[in-house]
Amino acid sequence: MKGIIERYRAYLPVTDKTPVVTLLEGDTPLIPSRCLPEVLGVKVKVYFKFEGLNPTGSFKDRGMTMAVSKGVELGSKAVVCASTWNTSASAAAYAARAGIACVVLIPQGQIALGKLAQALIHGARVIPILGNFDRALALVKEISKVRPILIVNSINPYRIEGQKTAAFEVVDVLGDAPDIHCIPVGNAANITAYWKGYKEYKKEGKATRLPKMWGFQASGAAPLVRGKIIEDPQTIATAIRIGNPASGPAALATREESGGAIDEVSDDEILEAYQLLANREGVFSEPASAAAVAGLIKYARKGLLKAGQTVVCTLTGHGLKDPDTATKVKNLPPPVKPDKDAVLKAIGL
Repeated sequence: MKGIIERYRAYLPVTDKTPVVTLLEGDTPLIPSRCLPEVLGVKVKVYFKFEGLNPTGSFKDRGMTMAVSKGVELGSKAVVCASTWNTSASAAAYAARAGIACVVLIPQGQIALGKLAQALIHGARVIPILGNFDRALALVKEISKVRPILIVNSINPYRIEGQKTAAFEVVDVLGDAPDIHCIPVGNAANITAYWKGYKEYKKEGKATRLPKMWGFQASGAAPLVRGKIIEDPQTIATAIRIGNPASGPAALATREESGGAIDEVSDDEILEAYQLLANREGVFSEPASAAAVAGLIKYARKGLLKAGQTVVCTLTGHGLKDPDTATKVKNLPPPVKPDKDAVLKAIGL
C-alpha cells in the first residue's frame, strides 16, 4: 500500500527532494449503496466515498500529508491551524509523524470529543479561545505573520493538491467520473479539490466527462446559500459549522463551472440521513458527512435525478469522531434482570 503522494506523484507538486510524511492515507473504499436508490425512488447507482477510513478518520489526511511534507521541505519546524473538527486531529498526527510541533486554536466548547482527544493524544498544543472558528482562523493568520509557523488550514494550497486525489480514486474505481458528486460544504475547500481532480483526470484522458458538483451546507451554517456571513453558525454537524468559509469564492466558482448547486439541509434532514447510513447501509459516518446524503435525498424529491445516473457521495469522516451524537439519537435501554425470560422479553422476538 502507498500513500497518496507516491501513488499520484505525477499529478502533485513534489520532487525527489520532498520528504514524504505519510501515514499511508488514501485508497479509501467506494461503497455501493444497498438501499438508497429505493429511498430515492429513482433507478440510479449510488456510491459512498468513505473517507472515514483514512488514518485519522477523515479526508483531511489527504491534504495534510501534502501540506506537512512541503512544509518540512521548506524548513518548517511547527504547524498551526484553527479547527472545530478534523483538521486538528490530522494536523497533530502528521506533525507528530514529521517530528515537528503542532499548535491548534479551537473555539471553546465547539469541538466534538473524538476530535479533541486525537489532537491532545498526538501532542498538539491545543488552545481554546473565546470566539468562533472564523476568529480562530483570523488569529492563526496573524500568528503566522510574526512567527515562522506554517498554516495547515485549507488556505494552504498544498491541502487542495492532496485532497484532489480522492477524485482520482473515484475515477480509478468506476472507470469514469460520476454524473453527480454530492459533498458536504463547510470551509468549502473540498468541493473545489474534487473538481480540480476531476478536471485534471479528464484532461489526461482518464475520464470522459465531468460531474455536476452538488454541495450541501447545514441550514444554520449556510453562508454560501444565504449570500452573507453567518456570525453565529449553529448546527449539529460540527465539521461544517462555518460562518465565513475561507474557500467560499472558489466553491461558488466550482458550482457555476460544473453546472451544479450549493444548497442547504436542516439538522433534522442530516440526522435522518445519518441514521439511514448507519441502520441500513452499515456505514457509520459523522453527522457532517450525512449532509451529502441528506442533500441527495432532498434533490431526488425535487425530481432532479434521472434514471441510469451514477452518483457519488463523499462521507468526510468516521462516526467515532462524534460519539455524543450517536448516543443522543439512539438511547441505551434500561437494564433488565439477569435471567433468560427477562432478556427474551427485552429482545422482543
